[in-house]
Parts: sequence; C-alpha cells; structure tokens
Amino acid sequence: MGGGLPKQYLPLLGKPLIHHTLAALCAAPAIERVFVVLSADDTEWARHDWSFLGTRLVPLFCGGPTRADSVLGGLRAIENELAATDWVLVHDAARPCVADWQIEKLMFELADDDVGGLLAMPVADTLKRVDENHRVADTVPREGLWYAQTPQMFRYAMLRRALESARDVTDEAAAIEAVGLRPRLVEGDAANRKVTWPFDLLFAEWILRRREEEGKATREELP
Repeated sequence: MGGGLPKQYLPLLGKPLIHHTLAALCAAPAIERVFVVLSADDTEWARHDWSFLGTRLVPLFCGGPTRADSVLGGLRAIENELAATDWVLVHDAARPCVADWQIEKLMFELADDDVGGLLAMPVADTLKRVDENHRVADTVPREGLWYAQTPQMFRYAMLRRALESARDVTDEAAAIEAVGLRPRLVEGDAANRKVTWPFDLLFAEWILRRREEEGKATREELP
C-alpha cells in the first residue's frame, strides 16, 4: 500500500481503516467480545480514541510475524475467558466493508455445524498459472474454486489445536483442513473485499459512503 502507516491505520472516511472493521463487529448483537490482536510494539493504537465502540472491545498486544502466529497468540491470551466449545470468529482487519447481514448469515448457517466454516465467493474470473517469465503456463479450471473471505468461524478448542499443529497456513480454514476436517463455505458478497492495493481503499470508501447514504435515506423515510 505504501505510505508510512501500517495498512490497518490508513485513513478511510476520516477514521483509521480498522475503525470501520471493528465498528461492524462490535455492532453485531450475537458477538459477546471483540478482541483485536496487535503487535507488541504497536504505538499507533494508543493515538486514537476507541471508547465509542463500547466495552466489548479488548486490545491484545500479542501479534506475531504471521497471521497464524497472531491468531494463535490471541487464542492463547483469552483461554481463561472462553469455553472449549465457544464459537470464535476470526476477521481480517483489512476487510472494513463486512456487513451485518454477512456476519449474521455466517453465524446462522454454521450454528449447528460440526466443523465450522467461512464466508467465501465463487471464482468468476478465468485463472492463469504463470511460469518464471510471466508467460501463461496453463489455464486453471475455475469450476469448484472459491475466494476465501473472513470472518472464519470455528470452535475455540478445535481452532486452537489446529493452529498449534499447522502453523504454515494462510488462513484458519487451512489449519482446520490440515487436521483432516472440511470447513463449510457460506456464500458472502464481493463487497467484503480485502484492502490490498491502493484501488481497494477507494473501493471501500465508495461502498461505505453508499451504505451511509442508504441508511440516511431510510431514516428520513421513517415516520
């Protein structure tokens, strides 16, 4: 992304990007606590006022060099606050456009699932595998392929055990897969996009502005 700030603190509609992410999670009625896992040397967090998000928000300064390390560090830090069978949702800080209906749909569809699962989207694009010269090596069939998103939702003990034994993974579902289980895919929405490139920040701004305008119009229509 460039710039001097970590991506999660880049300005988005006048607030840090992570503000929008946390606000969406803290507003979900079914979520009891929101833990934000930060680097031990994070100094930017203290520069902002997070009190308006309520008492459910708890910062944990135990982040590691990888996503798996950070999630596992967070799970270890809260082991005395959760039961083994409590559901845990893991969400990317860089997905500020997650909507309330997406969170609710994920929790509803997985409530009685034996494994858990994640939000995802079917792949719509043609996929190419490239060689070392950036020439097409072959075309990858897209049938049955999905883009993994977050939140990803699993039982506390199951997820912790999976991450303890499978550290070289890029998401929680992969850790669950590594121990022989099959997470369920819950179809989400393309708006729940991860901010990776500069354009993604503009896309997120457009989505959030549109939702704000729609919400304002709905409130004005109420008697």
